Amino acid sequence: MYQLKINNLSEQEFLSHFWQKKPLLIKQGFANFQDPLDANELAGLAMEESIESRIITNHKNDWQTHQGPFEDFEQLTDDHSTLLVQAVDHWHSDAAQLLEPFRFIPNWRIDDLMISYSTPNGGVGPHLDQYDVFIIQGEGKRHWRVGLPDPTLKQFAQNKKLLQVEAFEAVIDCILEPGDILYIPPGCPHEGYAVENALNYSVGFRAPNQQDLLSSFADHIIDTESGQKRYTDHNITLRKSKGELTNLEVDKVKTLMAALLENDDLFKQWLGSTLSQPKHEMDLAPVEPPFTPEQISDDLSDEEAVFERLGGTRAIYQQLDTEVLLSVNGENYAMPLTDLAAVKLLTDNTEFESSALNLTNPSLVFTQTFTTLVNEGLWFNIDQE
Repeated sequence: MYQLKINNLSEQEFLSHFWQKKPLLIKQGFANFQDPLDANELAGLAMEESIESRIITNHKNDWQTHQGPFEDFEQLTDDHSTLLVQAVDHWHSDAAQLLEPFRFIPNWRIDDLMISYSTPNGGVGPHLDQYDVFIIQGEGKRHWRVGLPDPTLKQFAQNKKLLQVEAFEAVIDCILEPGDILYIPPGCPHEGYAVENALNYSVGFRAPNQQDLLSSFADHIIDTESGQKRYTDHNITLRKSKGELTNLEVDKVKTLMAALLENDDLFKQWLGSTLSQPKHEMDLAPVEPPFTPEQISDDLSDEEAVFERLGGTRAIYQQLDTEVLLSVNGENYAMPLTDLAAVKLLTDNTEFESSALNLTNPSLVFTQTFTTLVNEGLWFNIDQE
C-alpha cells in the first residue's frame, strides 16, 4: 500500500490551503516509490480494443495524435513521443492501488488513473485541465512547469484532437524524480516533458459541468417517465398584446421545471445513478452458476474471509429519510437505515473482512443485494480467486 506524505501538511491543511486554490510540489510524496507496472505492460494494455489509449508525438514541433488500440508501436519513437492509457485502474489491480491514498477526497470525485510513458522530450504540450489532478512521477525524470489561472491565456488546437495553450508564466518549475507528486488545480496551465524515459501516473477528479448534469437529469426523467405535470393557467386574463410572454408566465414555467429538481426522491435516485457511473464500460465476468444468498451468507460467516472490490467499480451512498440508497456503477439499491454501517464498509473500502461486516448485523436485504453484486463480478472472495 502506498503511503502519501504531503510535505508537512495534514490532509485537512492541504484541503484548506491548496485544494482548488493553488498548485503544490510534493517532494517524495511517496517515499521509496515502486512502479506498479512497466512500459511493456502499459503497451500491452494499449493493444486492447476496450481500453482507451493514444500516442502523441512532437517531432520538430509537428504535433501528431494517434488513437489506439495499437498493433505495433512504430509511432512511439526513441524521443519526442508519449503513450497515454486511460482508466488503468479498471484493468490493473496493482496500479489501482495508487488511487487509495487520495481517497481523503470523496469517492465520487475520483475519476480515473491515467498512465503515460514518454521518451526524452515527449509530452502533450502546454495545456489546461478543468479538473484537479495529482501527477505522480514513476520511473525516470520529467521537467514540469505550472502556472496560475489566467483567463487571458488563449487556447488553440495543434490538431483536431490536441488542445494547447499559449506561453505562460510558471510558479512551479521543477524536475520530478520517482516518488515526487505535483498537484494541479483546475484551470492552471501546465506542461511536462520527459528528461529521460519516464512513467507518470495521473489521478484525475470528476468535475461535471451544468450542461453534463442537466443533460443526464433530462435523460433520467425520460427513462423513468417522470415530469408529466403540464403547464396550467386557470387565472388567465385578457391582455392588450397577444404576442407577449409575461414575466408571470416565465416564472410559472421556471417553477414547473424547478419542481422536478425539488422532488427529493427523483433527484437523489438520479444523482446516485449518474455519479456512480464508471469511467468506461467495464469488462465484467458474471459468476456462473450464480451464488444464492444462502451461499454468500455462508461465506460471510467465515470470519477470515476477505472480499475485494473490482478495480474501476464506483460505490457511493446517500442517507434518505427512511432508508440508505447504495449506488454502484449506475444502479441504485435501497436498504434499511440499520444497514448504514454495512454499506459504509462497501463504499469506504476497496476490501473488507467478513468479521467486520458481521459486526454490523446486516439485514437480509443487504445480503441479497451483496449477492447480486458478487454475481455481477463487482465484489469477490479473495480466497475463491
